[in-house]
Formats: sequence, structure tokens, C-alpha cells
Amino acid sequence: MNGNTKSRLPINWLAVALILSLYVLGYFLYPHLPEQVPSHWNIEGEVDGYSSRTFHVLFFPSMILFLYIIMAFAPVLDPRPESYKKFLGVYEGFRWLMIGFLVLLYVTTTLFALGYPLSIGKIIRFVLGLLLAFMGNYFGKIRHNYTFGIKTPWTLASEEVWNKTHRISGPLWVVVGLIWMLSIFIAEKLAFAIAMGSLMIVTIYGYAYSYVLFQKLKNQ
Repeated sequence: MNGNTKSRLPINWLAVALILSLYVLGYFLYPHLPEQVPSHWNIEGEVDGYSSRTFHVLFFPSMILFLYIIMAFAPVLDPRPESYKKFLGVYEGFRWLMIGFLVLLYVTTTLFALGYPLSIGKIIRFVLGLLLAFMGNYFGKIRHNYTFGIKTPWTLASEEVWNKTHRISGPLWVVVGLIWMLSIFIAEKLAFAIAMGSLMIVTIYGYAYSYVLFQKLKNQ
């Protein structure tokens, strides 16, 4: 990757400012938060894990910031950095959606801790469904790399297998995303099973398809 591409990839300061604003939000809300803040929900949507409010307001934003930095520099560190120039817009869109999801998760869990009756499970499934549908819609544009996309031993070994696997898997991931979003209308336990089951099926399919295609091409 040339120097120009490197210089314009790493940091989007608007995204960084959004993440840093979470520290400010945490500072002002800290006195109003309970000592123990909900941090995990089971498949029935019930709280079954807690963390200290200090951990919540400091660790959560720090985790988001760290992830953003990792994602910002991943194209530069990837063994095939030149590929990112071909789908940079898709990668940027994914970064924004991922950071937006985590920011929303922080805000909603904070509001829940303050007593607002939010359904965290439904919010997570809907936003993750949106993220999965976005990825699936643009899978065909993701070029061969070692960081972002469907990474199996066979897609990494063959650019043709990579391209065909992503093209055939894309619509399936869009369907899975829609399933996740629509699952907010059914009971939590069943919704979790359907959402996770659909994701497992499409993941296994992509893995198996790449293997079969690789073997077929190798034997030609």
C-alpha cells in the first residue's frame, strides 16, 4: 500500500470524539449509577452478571476506543494492504456501524442501570442484525485480505475461492441479518435460538463451500 493510502486510513477524529464523549457521559452519570451495574443478560433477557460502576464507565469506553484503533490500523498491518483500496468505503462503513453499535450498547446499558425499562436483548439483536445485513450486502465487494471477511484456509489460499465464497454467502448473510432484526417480535429464548442457529448455519455453509470449491479447482 502506498504512503497516501496509509496516511488517510488510520484515524477518523469524529469517531474518536464520539467515543471520548462516553467518558464525559460516564463522569456526569457516575454519581447516579448503582454500585453494581448490569453487564450480562441470559438468553431469556434476564440480568445474570454485574460489574462495578467504576469498571462500567471506564472499561467500556476504553474497550471501544481500543477496538477502533485496532480496526483503524488493521488495513496497514494486513499482509495484503493493497486490497483495502478496492473496498475502503465498505470497510469504513463497517467500522462506523461497529462503533455505533458499541456506543449504543454502552448508552442503553447505562440507561438500564439508571432504571429505564429497556429490552437490551431486543436492541442488541436488532442492531447486530443490521450489521450482519450490511456485511452480507457488501460481501461481494470485499477483496482478498487476511483481516476482514470470510477467512477459511481455502479462501485465504485462493483469491478465486475468496471471491466466489463471498458472492454466494452475501445474500445468505443479508437473510440472517433480517432474521435477527425480526426476532425482536418473538419470545427472548426462542429468538436467541433462532438468531444464533441461523448464524451458525450460514457460517458453516460458507466454510464448507470454500472447502468444496477449493478441492474442485485444485483437481481441475
